[in-house]
Amino acid sequence: MAKIKLSISSLDGKTQTIEIEGPRAQQLVGKRIGDELDGAALGLTETKLQIMGGSDKDGFPMRGDVHGGVRKNVLLTNGTGFKTNVKGKRMRKTVRGNVITDDIMQINLKTVKSEAQQPKL
Repeated sequence: MAKIKLSISSLDGKTQTIEIEGPRAQQLVGKRIGDELDGAALGLTETKLQIMGGSDKDGFPMRGDVHGGVRKNVLLTNGTGFKTNVKGKRMRKTVRGNVITDDIMQINLKTVKSEAQQPKL
């Protein structure tokens, strides 16, 4: 069974960490970076969450523009997985695709909307 650590950032800038496993973790398998999900399925009531990224069991980061759930060696110029201060530098780096699989150990989420923080009409 998959055991996943969720790092959830809220609208006020605070981050909380939750560990899930079993069927609660299995429902995240197959989701992509950018997908929104209901927080009630993860034990957070009245919350909408968006997947922002994550990393696999060996520490390779997920990247939104690499399709699939496998590791790939891609040529990067900037962004997730490669930082440079030299203009024009490119480097081949290993990153994970944008689909959550059983190998993913950490998922970064952000709070998109919370019913408690919505104004009452």
